[in-house]
Amino acid sequence: MNKEAIENAVRSALQPQELEIRDRSEAHAGHAGATSDGGHYELRIVSDKFTGLSPLARHRLVYAAVDGIGESIHAFALQTLTPEEAQARAQKRPQRRTISLHS
Repeated sequence: MNKEAIENAVRSALQPQELEIRDRSEAHAGHAGATSDGGHYELRIVSDKFTGLSPLARHRLVYAAVDGIGESIHAFALQTLTPEEAQARAQKRPQRRTISLHS
């Protein structure tokens, strides 16, 4: 399974407003269950489909979306948010300050 296959499956099933996928397989090379084709992914998904669902139910939707599209996934780190939750988190993030150093 590759990033593109995951992206296509998740977009089709969940119509996310935001989708970030990171392949972290290289960081897990040599670990039990790791394959040369990957298998460790981090996903951040913002979708209306998660509204009213528990975190477990949200994760089940994601796993159902990618079920049967290739090799098994060894590990998923999922962040599943509604648009309102994503907006609230963005507002809580501290503003980054830029410091200019002059000689």
